[in-house]
Amino acid sequence: MSTSRAVVRQRRIAAVIGVAVLAALFVFALTQFTGPKAAEPPKGSAEAKATPTATPKPIELPRGGRKIFPDYRVVAYYGAPQDKQLGALGIGSPSAMTKKLAKQSKGYERKSRPVMPAMELIAVVAAASPGEDGRYNLRQPDSVIRRYLKAARKAKALLILDIQPGRSDFFTETKRLRKYLKEPDVGLALDPEWRMGPSQVPGKVIGSVTAREVNATTDWLNKLTKRRKLPQKLLLIHQFTDDMVPEKQLKERDQLAYVLNVDGFGAQGLKIAKYKNFVAQAPGFRRGFKLFYEEDTNTMTPAQVMRLQPRPDVVVYE
Repeated sequence: MSTSRAVVRQRRIAAVIGVAVLAALFVFALTQFTGPKAAEPPKGSAEAKATPTATPKPIELPRGGRKIFPDYRVVAYYGAPQDKQLGALGIGSPSAMTKKLAKQSKGYERKSRPVMPAMELIAVVAAASPGEDGRYNLRQPDSVIRRYLKAARKAKALLILDIQPGRSDFFTETKRLRKYLKEPDVGLALDPEWRMGPSQVPGKVIGSVTAREVNATTDWLNKLTKRRKLPQKLLLIHQFTDDMVPEKQLKERDQLAYVLNVDGFGAQGLKIAKYKNFVAQAPGFRRGFKLFYEEDTNTMTPAQVMRLQPRPDVVVYE
């Protein structure tokens, strides 16, 4: 430390000590004339109530702020580590995938609207066999979810827990994930394609969901977000066919960034036409768009995706 900085520092210390000494003398003199109780206001008095208290800082999103939309555009990788066929997220370690995701996201970055990266982990995977309790699903162990959450936080990204319920239901599976959903950087995705009836088997039929089940699930999540004073929480509902999701009966939630995500692979023209059709059916909702590296015919580039109207708020890669 230089001599001049040392002198300045010593003067500051001396000034602080001087103020403290003067304050102590003032309190001593005051108590001599008015008694010890007069040095501080009595409890419950107007003076005591006027004492300012520190306001807790609001919890923020990984990259700042408390609103996802319209502040950010979300770009996500989808999948699970059990099989590469489940999506891009399961190919390689979680930390390696965050680096690839960052590279993929550059085409969507705008000064006016930066990207919020996300990892959409299939937390409940639909299965072709009954498994435990005849649910026809596989629940990810906590160790897997924690590993992806750790990687997401390191990359300042969101973690989205995707549910393919099989013969279970969205409300049951969502409540099971409460310990993660109460975190400010964890969102939820519902995949009705894999919501089976009592006698249906995943992979044999295309599933669907009732508005009542979705609304009960989103109401629970909305209340959890509000009660814990969390920032806006991302909610995706994947939509593959017209009759899979009863769009017009869905209730919007004030604490949720509610997105209907257009799913399905194929040629570019078919995907674009489906996107326009779904937007026209429920124009009030935010929209997402899903891309497939393997199954799509000539996977659309970020520039092509950004020409869609309206521009998707969420882009998911599988």
